[in-house]
Amino acid sequence: MASSLLSNPINQRRLRAFRANRRGYWSLWFFLFLFFFSLLAELVSNDKPLLIHFDGEFYTPFLVEYSETQFGGEFATEAEYTDPFVKDLIEEKGWILWPMIRYSYDTINYNLRVPAPAPPSAENWLGTDDQGRDVMARLIYGFRISVLFGLCLTVFSSIIGVAFGALQGYYGGWVDLGGQRFIEVWSGLPVLFLLIILSSFVEPTFWWLLGIMLLFSWMGLVGVVRAEFLRGRNLEYVRAAQALGLSNATIMRRHILPNAMVATLTFLPFLLNSSITTLTSLDFLGFGLPVGSPSLGELLAQGKANIHAPWLGLSGFFVLALMLSLLVFIGEGVRDAFDPRHRS
Repeated sequence: MASSLLSNPINQRRLRAFRANRRGYWSLWFFLFLFFFSLLAELVSNDKPLLIHFDGEFYTPFLVEYSETQFGGEFATEAEYTDPFVKDLIEEKGWILWPMIRYSYDTINYNLRVPAPAPPSAENWLGTDDQGRDVMARLIYGFRISVLFGLCLTVFSSIIGVAFGALQGYYGGWVDLGGQRFIEVWSGLPVLFLLIILSSFVEPTFWWLLGIMLLFSWMGLVGVVRAEFLRGRNLEYVRAAQALGLSNATIMRRHILPNAMVATLTFLPFLLNSSITTLTSLDFLGFGLPVGSPSLGELLAQGKANIHAPWLGLSGFFVLALMLSLLVFIGEGVRDAFDPRHRS
């Protein structure tokens, strides 16, 4: 399947055009590197060791919970590996392999030499927030949540938006008129006020926020897809397919949708950008993810509340600016790739 797509002369031209946009091409690779790096957050930043060799056996604490008694301790609860007593017990009969950053997103550093928020140091590379949590760890986990939320919202909203726009454009008439009036009413609802009201009696979660935002974010692609289907339904090969007796669903999927997907794919990076910005804004205002979740918006809010700790606001700003800039550059590259007037 992939080889047949790459062997298509049109797709080869698009690939050459995307590669010709060096900024978009390298931005894609850099963004993928950061994203896959964040997917391995538990291996990079964790308050639990990656591997323990104790008394001739191997343990993986970041995957499995082990009680303190298994390492010669006194308590049957999960071992606190940052406790010097537990570390000494393990190192008497083995060794510990720690991740690069010995903090998770919710780990509190109780050994700070100055009051929190503490400035950057050799132990906390980007300092700590006002609760003593490592900023670097929260950035890594926050980046992952932001991108995953944006990807989920973009994919689901695109599916709904493409389907809605396709029905409007293909059938036209009262279907198109009714759909347009519904979108006008639905888009006029105050989304932020609804979120404020709902968050007052429902604790926001990742999926809860995704569902609420999905109710309103699907309208971004309807206009583009609707215009393509309005144009495509009058083309000769579509009328020929109707004359041959093909079903409407087959004509929409096989003959018109591929042309509409060209414009849709061009918009996807910008929709992803908008989805990430929406989550960050909600977290900044306090209506986003639950309290304590790693969030770029929450880090920006802490920077606003702690002007004397500039590393908080600057860290969140630079990560967010880098992420959004990369997505914009990728979107420009995709736009050039699908532009038939562009010469690679």
